Amino acid sequence: MKAEQVRANGILMQCRVEGPPSAQALLLCNGLATDMAMWDRQVSEFSKNYRVITFDTRGHGETSATPPPYTLSMLVEDTRSLLDALGIEQVHYVGMSLGGMVGQAFAIRYPQRLLSLSLCDTAAKTNREVWEARIKQVEVAGIAPMIEPSIVRWFTKPFRDANPALMDNIREMIKRVSHAGYLGGAGVVMEMNHVDKLDKISTPTLIIVGRQDSSTPVAASEEMHQHIAGAQLHIIEAAAHLPNIEQPEEFNRLLKQFLSRLDEVALESKQ
Repeated sequence: MKAEQVRANGILMQCRVEGPPSAQALLLCNGLATDMAMWDRQVSEFSKNYRVITFDTRGHGETSATPPPYTLSMLVEDTRSLLDALGIEQVHYVGMSLGGMVGQAFAIRYPQRLLSLSLCDTAAKTNREVWEARIKQVEVAGIAPMIEPSIVRWFTKPFRDANPALMDNIREMIKRVSHAGYLGGAGVVMEMNHVDKLDKISTPTLIIVGRQDSSTPVAASEEMHQHIAGAQLHIIEAAAHLPNIEQPEEFNRLLKQFLSRLDEVALESKQ
């Protein structure tokens, strides 16, 4: 299915919906400096059995780039409004990095809209000084200085060396991010400090992280795991910040296993 633009929360949001219309909805939310193409390896797999929704976060891809600052609440309302516009009441939510930060807040504000929550290579709080420095750099020099450092943080060296064409595609993805979108999203990441609210999350939760992730390291996932009741934690070896791209088979296996178990529990409760 081709991408379409939907008006939600006062902006035009680029989204794509694939899979059986009657199936449970699976919402995949991208991270900072990426767009919905980052989920291609998941869409092709999960659209066989789920109604898969991908979209470009505010200021990314083809979604409207409003002037910063952005807030976590704003991005939560973007997501909620998109689901309303698509007529979707409940979803399995999967968020990577910034998308996982939005997911934490969404689960607290709108738990009734979620069937499950998957938090991937994300964190409940970040290093403010690091993000202040990146924001200042982008304000002065634009997105270009972020490209190579992002590639290095997002993927292990063996994977980068073995996949030069894919790395070029990722570079182009980063280049497509608007100046406003990067600054707005980075501001949200910089302000992130949600640790004291994690115990409010009651949605069944899966946490996934790449072993070599330096952006949101394993310790950040362990912290979320400790505070979210009943959460499952899985570490993917030989992967950095985007294991859904670097190790798609293992990422998909873990997500499928989690969702299938929830389906089994739901079926058992009906019997």
